[in-house]
Amino acid sequence: MFPPLTDFVALFGLDLVLCAGCLRLLSARGMDMRWKKAITLTCFLLLWFPVGAAHLPVLAYIRGVSSDLSVTLVVLACLGLRQRLSEHCVQHSRERTAVLTVVAVAALFLYPLALGWGDWDAYRPGWGAPGMWAILLFISLLAWARGLRLLPTIVGLALLAWTAGVLESTNLWDYLMDPWLSIFAISHCVRIASKKIPGWSDRAAPRVPSPSTPA
Repeated sequence: MFPPLTDFVALFGLDLVLCAGCLRLLSARGMDMRWKKAITLTCFLLLWFPVGAAHLPVLAYIRGVSSDLSVTLVVLACLGLRQRLSEHCVQHSRERTAVLTVVAVAALFLYPLALGWGDWDAYRPGWGAPGMWAILLFISLLAWARGLRLLPTIVGLALLAWTAGVLESTNLWDYLMDPWLSIFAISHCVRIASKKIPGWSDRAAPRVPSPSTPA
């Protein structure tokens, strides 16, 4: 039986993200492109295989742990899949960094308040507050003026998905970001910042004694 639309979209997006992660690991190992494509396709199909007494796909059990993923994460995963499968640079690192920076800033603002570190409910605007739409419009126009196209595109897709109700959640925040994406975005920003701080890499790297220096 075909699953409901919300379940199918959630499982399909989760499958794409997992396959993108698998392909990224395979690419790091320098594997031949034909093997990478074959393994990724096999992973994509096997995750739909029904298991257990309820005959649910493997993805359903993973979804029980990961919850639904955001439109932003799925879009970034699709771009990563296309880039690695075609060996063609689809997105510039500047575009990707801009998206992850906005997500990281939003995560540092949203999740502490959601955990009760303030008196204001940060999730409330996600149910349709005009102020949140205005902020998203401002960020999108600012990114577009600076020559960034990926961020406004993702915001537009998230708004369309939220309007259509393709996920179980009715909160716009859940379409724009999720905890897994937030962790990745924050770690990415920390890694980028560490490269720009003078002396950070030298302090972080282990010191190897020269041959003339006694151990």
